[in-house]
Amino acid sequence: MTAATGVPVEALESECHRLLDFGRHFPHPLGGAAWLDATGRPDMSRPVYTWITARMVHVYALGHLLGRAGDRDLAGQALAGLTGRLADRSSGGWVTCVDAAGEIPDEKACYTHAFVVLAASSAAVVGLPGARDVLTEALDVWDRRFFDAEAAMYVDSWNRSFTQLSDYRGVNANMHGVEALMAAADVTGDQVLRERALGVARRVALEFAEPHSWRIPEHFTPRWEPQLEHNRDRRDDQFQPYGATIGHGLEWSRLLLHLEASLADPPDWLLPAAEALFDRAVVDGWAVDGADGFVYTTDWDGTPVVRDRLHWVLAEAIAAATALRTRTGDDRYAELATIWWAYAERYLFDRTNGSWHHQLDASNQPTDTVWPGKPDLYHAVQATLIPRLPLAPSMATALTL
Repeated sequence: MTAATGVPVEALESECHRLLDFGRHFPHPLGGAAWLDATGRPDMSRPVYTWITARMVHVYALGHLLGRAGDRDLAGQALAGLTGRLADRSSGGWVTCVDAAGEIPDEKACYTHAFVVLAASSAAVVGLPGARDVLTEALDVWDRRFFDAEAAMYVDSWNRSFTQLSDYRGVNANMHGVEALMAAADVTGDQVLRERALGVARRVALEFAEPHSWRIPEHFTPRWEPQLEHNRDRRDDQFQPYGATIGHGLEWSRLLLHLEASLADPPDWLLPAAEALFDRAVVDGWAVDGADGFVYTTDWDGTPVVRDRLHWVLAEAIAAATALRTRTGDDRYAELATIWWAYAERYLFDRTNGSWHHQLDASNQPTDTVWPGKPDLYHAVQATLIPRLPLAPSMATALTL
């Protein structure tokens, strides 16, 4: 059976289970999710990251809702990391990570807290003990410390004690904020959260992306003035790469469709903006340098900058294309999703060690200069679920319907 969105349902189901089977060894003996190496074994030399731990709560909550044995317990173990050593009981909120020596960076990041909100929302749907308390606390910290009501955007990071705010403002944390707000709204019933997500999305799409030919500026000053040359000397930075990030254009395209579907009276700009972001990312990013695959980043005229292929970009392309097919009925999107799924099967699926290669070079050979190992299931698992679910409510809530 082939899904209306183009990819065979059996292939989506099988790959979802294969991914979740790969990640089952993530629990760290001291709490939280260990970084997984290329074979799926915990790399104890690396820090335990709160955002990875939160993502493991989320994906294994989804696994439980899919009927998988043991995934509820895994989600609960990850949640225990969020209520344990990753929670900062002295200053509030959640630390970025804890390294092997127990050292903690002097940072509290919005990106981290967005994923704690998402994780707690999914855990609450599953009914994990303590999940709603984590969600209440996370929403409170996120609102008090990170949301700038005047800008209608989230600030990026503080020091650990919440006494010094960074001058950097970024779109990446706001993007994951929109996802988390929608998930939390489905769990709490708080419509204000959806309206906040709409406000963030409007600024990013109409004020930031559209004036730049639908390429999204990611880096800003405290007054939300774009810094288009930020990190020109660190072009493949994990979280703040130079230029326009192809995968974020695709991810925002999808999020606008989820947002439209979640609102009782959505504004009419959401669909055309989603289509424009998608088309720009595909034109700029897909097979533009002589080989299949999406380049990682481009300059502001669309010239490729980092030509490596990141697994999460392809996952977001599949998710965005299938979401657009669901929304519009246009078979062009189903055809693209089918092409991209075939690319994933050929180049990204690691049939020997499991999961997806996280990074390929410009010739589609595995490399690890940006993402060593395979720490992340989130993007790939969601790419197997979005084609099978409605655009709203959010994934965990949708799996209960």
